[in-house]
Amino acid sequence: MNNQLTFNINIPYEDFEAVYRGAAKSVLANSEQGKSVRFPADILRPFLTRDGIVGRFCVQFDANHKFSGIKRM
Repeated sequence: MNNQLTFNINIPYEDFEAVYRGAAKSVLANSEQGKSVRFPADILRPFLTRDGIVGRFCVQFDANHKFSGIKRM
């Protein structure tokens, strides 16, 4: 059974560069479901644009609370 959390992210391009430099490894977001979720920043790389990472996302977790997927809503 998959669990999922949805949240909005607005990370400017300059801030996300810290992931490439190795200075940042994770993202902490507050979900629409009222929970905080921390996940590896690398999973957001496919969504990086010149504006950064902006949008509403859904992260899926497996029954062991391990990351199983992410999609832009």
